[in-house]
Amino acid sequence: MSNIPLRRRGAALAAALMSASLVLTACGGDGDGTGVKAAEAPGVKAAETRTVKAENGTIEVPVSPQRVVTIGNTNLPFIDLGGKPVGVTEASDSELGVLPEEQRTVYEAAEIIGSNGGEVDLEKLAGLKPDLILVQFHSSDWDKVGKRLEAIAPTVLWGLDTEWKAFADAIAEAGNVADALNRQKAEFKDKVAKIQATYGKIIDDTSFVDVSRGDWNDPGTFYIADIGCSEIARDDVGLDLPEAAEGKDPLAYESLPFEQIGELSKYDVITYPVDAEGRPAESFVPVVETNTWKALPAVSSGRALGVFCPGNNSYGPVIRYLDSLAGALAALPAKK
Repeated sequence: MSNIPLRRRGAALAAALMSASLVLTACGGDGDGTGVKAAEAPGVKAAETRTVKAENGTIEVPVSPQRVVTIGNTNLPFIDLGGKPVGVTEASDSELGVLPEEQRTVYEAAEIIGSNGGEVDLEKLAGLKPDLILVQFHSSDWDKVGKRLEAIAPTVLWGLDTEWKAFADAIAEAGNVADALNRQKAEFKDKVAKIQATYGKIIDDTSFVDVSRGDWNDPGTFYIADIGCSEIARDDVGLDLPEAAEGKDPLAYESLPFEQIGELSKYDVITYPVDAEGRPAESFVPVVETNTWKALPAVSSGRALGVFCPGNNSYGPVIRYLDSLAGALAALPAKK
């Protein structure tokens, strides 16, 4: 599973279009394309470096980076692992709104160096004197600005299709936050095992469908989610959830008209998105207001479960999703 937030076509398209151009302000030269070794960064000695592998090659980075700048999708995963970046790109209000307070405080303490759409003020970035830059954004942005980033400090790039667990591993290695990652991995494993042990019979005997709707969807449409948090429920927890045939686009890429809501009646349990307070997500409200939704057997019998997914690109939000899923399963009435 790649780690584009929620893994939906709307999000993927947003990532693909997230910059028409980059703000290429003065940054001390174009670089030669080979990058800058960490040993050349201010205050870093050669003996304090190591190498990591990334999309842009084998990069020499500080063993213990002190001034990390995060760009694009690396912002929140690095903070989730306990990192404290000195510079970040903008995160959306919806992303910041679901962050734990302490993580939001860390984010807000960092210098904004550009929008999350790929606009990076390289002069401001250079002024932060970073010893490491972590990047995940569209390849077209890298083509425009990659050499300039490498000329400022060691720069580690990941593609948008990087699977979220591999992404967490790589950020932890490059950013020297592996201790936090190990704790999160253990907690993730324990929570999955507990859900399986507690609700094993339900998981084995129940057909589920996860439905959602994004603010990018056309009016009167929804989709069946088979990527994002539902993928974790299916592949890690073991819920019987529909998925696209191998080699086909995810089901989530197809917008379905409200007239097809009735087809969800063939599933025992429906899960749908809610906010942290358990209210239907704003974008999903038009679905729950339809008479067709209200008439579904799962809805009328209390077997439509709201589940909160704050994100699926690092362990912290995924663990919160598992907590919400466990709570929803605990409230599931027995089959009649």
